[in-house]
Amino acid sequence: MRAAVLEAPGQTPTVKDFDDPDGPEVVDVRLAGCNPVDLALASGKMGEPVTPSVVGKEGIGTTADGRRVYFDSPPKPFGSWAQRCRVDPTLTFPVPDGIDDELAVALGIAGLAAWLPLTRHTDVSDGKSVLVLGATGVVGHIAVQAAKLLGAGRVVGAGRSAEALEKARALGANAVVRLGEGDDAAALKSEAGDGYDVVLDMVYGDPFLAALDATAVGATLVTVGQGAGPTAAVPFAKLMGRTHIGHMNNFMPADVMRAAYEELTEHAAAGRIRVETARYSLDEAPRAWQAQAESPHTKIAIQIS
Repeated sequence: MRAAVLEAPGQTPTVKDFDDPDGPEVVDVRLAGCNPVDLALASGKMGEPVTPSVVGKEGIGTTADGRRVYFDSPPKPFGSWAQRCRVDPTLTFPVPDGIDDELAVALGIAGLAAWLPLTRHTDVSDGKSVLVLGATGVVGHIAVQAAKLLGAGRVVGAGRSAEALEKARALGANAVVRLGEGDDAAALKSEAGDGYDVVLDMVYGDPFLAALDATAVGATLVTVGQGAGPTAAVPFAKLMGRTHIGHMNNFMPADVMRAAYEELTEHAAAGRIRVETARYSLDEAPRAWQAQAESPHTKIAIQIS
């Protein structure tokens, strides 16, 4: 079969022939997703990658009996950027009618990174004030929509790209804050009112410290990414009266992920969640990989069949 194959840590995958998976848990891949975690896994930053192996941590496929499914974390050396993929049945979820493959894959890793923190780690209903820190990426854009759907009273999006922040505003953010223009802490406080009740953080580093200063007592901060840096010197006094959680989708039980994906896709099928996507062919896999490395503000998808 044709696949995008990682042959050494840190290299760009190349499209070539790769052994077909065997066994009953194999899907024909329709569309694969691309995420920052794919590049991190391939780089060796999250442990030595298996080589050679097919890249891609998520995709949309068709089972032997004709069902359309979303799958996450296929067992190595297989991945979603291939014509066929072995899947883990516990992390394979049905895709409902009413949403296309691009939206279905966008609601996987990215969608769950927004939805799970807002529904399983905290509660934004009853008019809570929510800051989406890193509202310029795919996760942030979904998070803005999710927070509004879940009953947040005021949602503020923060990030560096003015254009992507305007997209966040169009998706429902009540206000946006452009970071990197001077005093980030003061800028975030200016839109915080009495303080943010919930912070969904995709960037960590110094912006997390600035956001922490703008929270209310009792706030919950959930970090799901480290786009601004892997460390933050957090004084203990600043955390007092607050809860900080580090989130990773796959640390949640599979049945929780399945339920959350069903919730997301129901909203999407009803037209309540939108995601901008960019599609590449499998032969264009190296281009798609480079596009992801440049931190796009759209969901990258690889058309397989």
